[in-house]
Parts: sequence; structure tokens; C-alpha cells
Amino acid sequence: QVQLVESGGGLVQAGGSLRLSCAASGRTVSMYVMGWFRQAPGKEREFLAEITGTGGRTSYADSVKGRFTISRDNAKNTVYLQMNYLKPEDTAVYYCAVDLVYNRRPIEYDYWGQGTQVTVSL
Repeated sequence: QVQLVESGGGLVQAGGSLRLSCAASGRTVSMYVMGWFRQAPGKEREFLAEITGTGGRTSYADSVKGRFTISRDNAKNTVYLQMNYLKPEDTAVYYCAVDLVYNRRPIEYDYWGQGTQVTVSL
């Protein structure tokens, strides 16, 4: 089992930046795909980005491509989401998740963090 804890959310003005962190504990996640998602009030959960265990491959939703960057530090068992040029429509609770089955396709996220709130003001 693994525990995921997100941090780094907060209130930021439109055009600003935030970096979210997701720290894993309980077991190492360096081999596994990890992803970021968000959910705004009244909306379904939305995929944002994912990264392979080595960090060699990443993929992004069109809504954040070019603005958000996912990365990981396997020595720290942590994945990050750098968010630039934030817009009010980016306001949501942001979650990280991990697929703890190596090389599973399609990817299925087994464990989720509790989320961190990001609010972007005009």
C-alpha cells in the first residue's frame, strides 16, 4: 500500500504560477506511472498529465499542454506539477495518483491523494 500527499496549492492571481508536490510513502513508486488530475465543483474529474517511472515519457491533456509540466524525483519518491500562466478556469482540487502495476496497459490508477485546492483569481 502507498500513501500520497499533495501540497503546494493555494490562491494565485491569473497569469501566476504554482508548483504542486505529491509525496509518496509506504513504498517506493519509482517504477510506476504517476498522474495528476483535477476536479472543479460540479464537474467530472479531469486528467491533466502523467509520467512514466523513469520520467522518460510524459503526456498532457490539451487544456494544459504548454502551461503545465509534470516531473518526478525518484530519490524523493515525489512527483511535481509545475503550473504556469494559470487561468481562473484552472480553479479546482488537484489530485495525484499512481498505477502500482508495472507496465499495465491501459493505465489504471490504484491510489489517490486527498487533493490540494488551487484557486486562481482574476
